[in-house]
Amino acid sequence: MADDNIANAAADESKKNADFAANQAKAGADRAANAAKSGTDALRDGAQKAQGAFQERVVEPAKRAGEAMRESGQKLAEGGSTIGTRMIDQAEQNAREAFAAMREAAQAKDISQVMKIQGDYLREQGTRSMAQAREIGDLIMQFGRDAVAPLRGGGNG
Repeated sequence: MADDNIANAAADESKKNADFAANQAKAGADRAANAAKSGTDALRDGAQKAQGAFQERVVEPAKRAGEAMRESGQKLAEGGSTIGTRMIDQAEQNAREAFAAMREAAQAKDISQVMKIQGDYLREQGTRSMAQAREIGDLIMQFGRDAVAPLRGGGNG
């Protein structure tokens, strides 16, 4: 019986030691799992912050720059069309004026009248050409400013 008591006591002590070791191992595994989870959470948070910063500092500015370039290109195309149309209008006006002067010269009574008509036409055409060149130059400058405005952040559509 005494041997049974010793064996039972040894078995109880072994069980106690095994339970203690198991509890220590479980606590260590729990600490390791918690540390791994904390590390994973920190990595995920860091990745989310990096993604947000990348979105804010790279993607959004690139989108805005692309939109500004598209708007600028549209304004350049519109400006080119307007300038081309205005130049055609000016050419029509100049042709009408030239034909009017030729008709008048054809009806002249003598060479002095033809010379006067021709002089008047050349003077008027010179003035007209200067005004037309100024007008086209002003249009080009305005369209240039309008086209650059979106790139400078001044365009609102």
